[in-house]
Amino acid sequence: MKKHRLKEIVGELQNASKMHLSQSKEIDKHIDDMKSPLDLKDACYKKVKAQYKVFPSAYASGAIAKCRKNK
Repeated sequence: MKKHRLKEIVGELQNASKMHLSQSKEIDKHIDDMKSPLDLKDACYKKVKAQYKVFPSAYASGAIAKCRKNK
């Protein structure tokens, strides 16, 4: 789900009732913990992406796994 949609859900739950208040707080914490996809791309990802013509592929995924295992 997109962060914007999750924030809408949090607002709806907060306005619904006390029972849903805990759910909205839990989702709100989760939104804060979500990482940007750019943060997930490490050195191995960038190295392999530059190395392979077709990306993503099974060979590229294997190369990323192998690189991360050797670290």
